[in-house]
Amino acid sequence: MNAPTLSLTPNAAKRVATIAEKQAKPAILRLSVEGGGCSGFQYKFDLADGPDGDDIVSETDGVRLVVDPVSLDLVAGSTVDFVESLGGAAFKVENPQAAAGCGCGSSFGI
Repeated sequence: MNAPTLSLTPNAAKRVATIAEKQAKPAILRLSVEGGGCSGFQYKFDLADGPDGDDIVSETDGVRLVVDPVSLDLVAGSTVDFVESLGGAAFKVENPQAAAGCGCGSSFGI
């Protein structure tokens, strides 16, 4: 069985590339899931220097999205987007597994 996909939208890929260029780092976004937040789990985003040995890697427009196997169980099938609104600009995870979300959009429950 193939690992469920995880992907970046072109808009998110473009934003990662811009941030990485400003910080002189490779265009690699690490998505991880931590316990906490108002709904039980929260998403964490960081620029990575490279994928770790057991990371799952997805690529969009030359930008890589990496996630560790433990976090992947909680975000499999998700799409990472970059949205700009009156409330600010942020990466947003469209997670089909999340049974509960919260107003801040950065935490979820399963």
